[in-house]
Amino acid sequence: MLFNSIDFAVFLPIVFVLYWALRQRLMLQNSFLILSGFVFYGWWDWRYLGLLIFTSGTDYLVALGMERTADDRRRKALLMVSLVANLGLLGFFKYYDFFITSFHSAFTVLGLPFNLRTLNLVLPVGISFYTFQSLSYTIDVYRKQLDATRHPITFFAFVSFFPQMLAGPIERARHMIPQFGNLRTFDIGMARDGVRQMLWGLFKKIVVADNCAQIVNHFYAAPEQHGGATLLLATVLFAFQIYGDFSGYSDIAIGCARLFGFELMRNFAFPYFSRDIAEFWRRWHISLNTWFRDYLYIPLGGSKGSKALVVRNTMIIFLVSGFWHGANWTFIAWGAINAIFFLPLVVLDRHKSMSGTVAEGRWFPNPKELMQMALTFGMACFAWIFFRAQNMDQAYTVIGHILSPSLFEAPAVSSMLTLAISLFGIGVTVLIEWISRDRQHGLQLDGKATKPIRYALYYTLIAIIIVCAPLGGGEFIYFQF
Repeated sequence: MLFNSIDFAVFLPIVFVLYWALRQRLMLQNSFLILSGFVFYGWWDWRYLGLLIFTSGTDYLVALGMERTADDRRRKALLMVSLVANLGLLGFFKYYDFFITSFHSAFTVLGLPFNLRTLNLVLPVGISFYTFQSLSYTIDVYRKQLDATRHPITFFAFVSFFPQMLAGPIERARHMIPQFGNLRTFDIGMARDGVRQMLWGLFKKIVVADNCAQIVNHFYAAPEQHGGATLLLATVLFAFQIYGDFSGYSDIAIGCARLFGFELMRNFAFPYFSRDIAEFWRRWHISLNTWFRDYLYIPLGGSKGSKALVVRNTMIIFLVSGFWHGANWTFIAWGAINAIFFLPLVVLDRHKSMSGTVAEGRWFPNPKELMQMALTFGMACFAWIFFRAQNMDQAYTVIGHILSPSLFEAPAVSSMLTLAISLFGIGVTVLIEWISRDRQHGLQLDGKATKPIRYALYYTLIAIIIVCAPLGGGEFIYFQF
């Protein structure tokens, strides 16, 4: 079920009313959330509900086992059960065909037979997200940072919480499970802000991402047929497409959770206002990046030890992050490129030099800040070429055309209306988020605009969404990961 669908527009009010009708009955509320999560997930394909139940059941039992023993070897063995079950499931569905194809190519070059066939597996939607979320629970229990919950309903509700189950934010068990264990009361202020954040997410998804996608998909389908200026435009539009798509999803998920009395972690912090690539990665897909920091980077040694060790750990994190995004060499290249951009800041101990709000207390950035943001955006766009390309050859084609004399020709766009809507949506997004860059989301405008102005803006955005929604708006990009 998609957030930007009629199905969800019917589903959400029904769940909201029934959920709060069960107030003061915690276990009934949590049970209803499990049922709602299963309906939400099963709407895509009910047959894959078994994977969600298997992940939840395995990690629930593993955590109980770790809680009941003080034997370190037994605790490690139980943790390995969780790791193998979750990562094995993820690896089979997401990477089996990739490895078989890669081995086949490698052995063919060596002149050796390799007869294993691909299975053409369908990637279960959300598997990369809910497996990582469930893993955070068993790892935290193993580290004794969290007590194992003895209530299966509480744990299953945590894993199957529908607002963020399919594409995050990837929550930490120690942040969310206490919220499922405590009685919740309806907060009108919290709900209103949730609706505002959902509205802003829908604007970015429908007006920005879906319209940009119409142009990007056309040009990246056959980049060899287009000039440098056209492909540069498509790459810049893709930067805003993926931002509008994924940050839009996160805003809708966070806002939706607030309707039910839950606070999810922030997933985006206006990353295109970053002044260097390190700041960009502190602001982009925060839940995944901090997950890798907490459960991979720090166990590897983190920033302790020699500079060579820190460089190694940083490179591993970026390569793993790239591979997490998809079974394609383009994603690994994307991770490697970002690591190359990031490592000089690490070596020079400047990777934490940019913090706080850009141009804090001022309406406009100064020339230095503007140049820093432009350079960081340009670096991100270069890396996005590999993220968007279907294969490495296509990525090289895009870069080659952008660096050719055709860069100085006028872009060839078939639909000027779609381009105009895309640029308009991007302009509105940049303007509103710049005004709100010290807040949690774009429409958190209390104190920055009077109530009549805010409500005029809300209704204007609703009208723009209705008028500018393209036919056949696509799924969220991160559903494929």
